[in-house]
Amino acid sequence: MRTDFDRELEKRLVRYTAIDTQSDDSTGTQPSTAIQLDLQRLLIDELTAIGATDVRLTDYGAVLATIPATAENAPTIGFLAHVDTAPQFNATGVKPVVHRNYNGGAISFADAPTLTLTPEVSPYLGQKSGHDIITASGTTLLGADDKAGVSVIMTAARHLIANPDIPHGPIRIAFTPDEEIGAGVDVRLPADLGVDFAYTFDGGEVGEIEYETFSADGATVTVTGVSIHPGWAKGKLVNALHLAAKIVQTLPHVTMTPETTEDREGFIHIYDMKGSAAEVVMKIILRDFERDGLAAKGELLRQVCAAVQATEPRAEIKCEIRPQYRNMRYWLEKDMAPVELAHAACRDLGLEPVSIPVRGGTDGSRLTEMGVPCPNLFTGMQEIHGPLEWISVQDMAVATQLFLKIAERAAPR
Repeated sequence: MRTDFDRELEKRLVRYTAIDTQSDDSTGTQPSTAIQLDLQRLLIDELTAIGATDVRLTDYGAVLATIPATAENAPTIGFLAHVDTAPQFNATGVKPVVHRNYNGGAISFADAPTLTLTPEVSPYLGQKSGHDIITASGTTLLGADDKAGVSVIMTAARHLIANPDIPHGPIRIAFTPDEEIGAGVDVRLPADLGVDFAYTFDGGEVGEIEYETFSADGATVTVTGVSIHPGWAKGKLVNALHLAAKIVQTLPHVTMTPETTEDREGFIHIYDMKGSAAEVVMKIILRDFERDGLAAKGELLRQVCAAVQATEPRAEIKCEIRPQYRNMRYWLEKDMAPVELAHAACRDLGLEPVSIPVRGGTDGSRLTEMGVPCPNLFTGMQEIHGPLEWISVQDMAVATQLFLKIAERAAPR
């Protein structure tokens, strides 16, 4: 079903995804990349133009704004999306392509002739005949994760401000940087946001209302060998690359990696490895739905590093593990009111909500842990973090309607 929101959402997503906002966990800065502020400044201008109040850019790179209340005695609700795109795949030079009135067949890519998106590859696409599908051109990700969420929130905000007869309480908007590297929620954000509860628009299929995520830790393993000229290396060289390879091979790569797990199974994922014979740095993420399972994976990684270290005492192997976020279920299950409100709003749209554990995390995971209950809502994004990423404009329109229903339903009748 086409709506009055379709064209606005399409224009916003095309405009936002063309701006490079890739985050980078190696910089140590906040935000991690200055290019994220290019989009943030644009959003400040757009929020100001539509009449939002309290619009500002924080010291930590988040954009905050308010949609003033039109009803009294209603809770203050936050809606959030992140502006950064994933560092795992090329996000420079994104060229969004709109495939209007999708015919149900294969979608080709102008810049990658051998690449094809089909319902066989992405089954949800098979349900979208007649929709307007947006992809990139084949050599980059699209960035619907999470510029679709940004587009939804901006469209809903513009609509509410333009229609003050719609009853709603105070609404706070936040666009955060660095979610993709687990640094989207600064410790100052909960107080700056100032809400009773919040929602992130950072989910997938229409109808998904998520209140359970992975718990997550990040690990850095540094292998330092002994470097010497290879011509005189007999009995002296300790090759860090060989030791790193032993660590990779010793970890249970058949049963505990992302490509071999599903549903509630956790994993250990080596996603980056750089170095030389002298030193190698490996970046690893640990994921599990339960605290005990996450701790066990961290201990397994430490044991593997210690075992490889024992084979070569002249080397040095350091394993540093840091917490990233925790399963939001631990807190939300004690007060399901925000989830129930989203479920009811979803049913108002004629949709039966689906709540399944999400094999990932959102800014809502950290916010919930920090005292701001924050379930995650669908946008329609699919095949994220790669060249086949796509989204339906009409799915985004349903997400926009969900925003409006939540805001209206929370206001006293």
